[in-house]
Amino acid sequence: MAPKRINRKIMGRLRLASQGLLGPGLGSVPEAVGWMTASQAQDLQAALWAVGLRVPGSGLGDVRSALDSGSVVRSWPMRGTLHLVAPEDLRWMLGLTAERLTRSIAGRHRELDIAWTDVEKCRDAALEQLAGGGALSRAELFAVFEAAGQPTTGQRGIHILGTLCRHAWLVPGPLSGNQQLMVAFDDWIPESRGLERQAAIAEFTLRYFRSHGPATLRDFAWWTQLPLTEVRAAFEQIRGQLVELEFDGSSYWVSPETAALLDDGVPGQRSVQLLPGFDEFLLGYQDRSLVLAPEHAHRIVPGGNGVFKKTVVAGGEVIGTWGRAGTSRSAAVVPELFDDTRPLGPGAQAAFTKAADRYLTFLTT
Repeated sequence: MAPKRINRKIMGRLRLASQGLLGPGLGSVPEAVGWMTASQAQDLQAALWAVGLRVPGSGLGDVRSALDSGSVVRSWPMRGTLHLVAPEDLRWMLGLTAERLTRSIAGRHRELDIAWTDVEKCRDAALEQLAGGGALSRAELFAVFEAAGQPTTGQRGIHILGTLCRHAWLVPGPLSGNQQLMVAFDDWIPESRGLERQAAIAEFTLRYFRSHGPATLRDFAWWTQLPLTEVRAAFEQIRGQLVELEFDGSSYWVSPETAALLDDGVPGQRSVQLLPGFDEFLLGYQDRSLVLAPEHAHRIVPGGNGVFKKTVVAGGEVIGTWGRAGTSRSAAVVPELFDDTRPLGPGAQAAFTKAADRYLTFLTT
């Protein structure tokens, strides 16, 4: 498909539409998480707002309640990074990604003197303590490991915990303040889908392009860390359900519904979104240059420290960062634009104010 006029901002707005950030949004917290397939969530507060943005009218309490009830789960389905996923999807995702990640960190486990027998001892001790629907804080769980003769210092504990979660024995469960208690996977997620590997990769691929498109196959392979050869093979099963957009010499794939927006003009030209750090709009792609000019990338991750700042997105393009100033009643949202010689115009300023009000309302709802 080759539209007559397509540019980076239009591509960015198509991504906003795919991700539920334009138009009516998504209907509920579980629906939003399921639609996104997986949403990066190592920063819990950022992840809560990322979901809230996509569910108009939702509040912080709604997203926290979904985690507390288990209708949304947060674990390490891929890249060794916490993500929010639908509970019924977690087991098959882990089945695709756990082995490859385990191989990649094998050297680190040797450095930490973690043998498989050590993992099994910790598993057995943890499941005994969690039997019957129990829940433990990380500190309490590490005490269980220690009592089983397994040291937890020097990152040893967190690596063992990650291994137990990757193999679907444990999973983060309900919230206790801003931490999650650990629970037994089978107790917390009693029903899981089972998918054969190629079918699972095909579904993963289709859902990614529907929720993240326009994107490339390399974007998806990077996002999941699945081998590109397997991705290409599985893609052939589902390519007929997607639309190809050619832009800047590359093939991008998107859902027919999102591609149809090109017929009447992609909405959101005057939209302003206040995205959290680590939002999928930026983090969900290997190549972020469609929405973030490379010369400004260092403004999002100062010093390359891996901590992504909150972003102001106008008309499908990242134009700056933002922060919260003050507390409760006196709280305000303050932008820091990349180009301070081009302040927001009246329309964009009004959209920014509306977005800021929505964020502050979310925090208190």
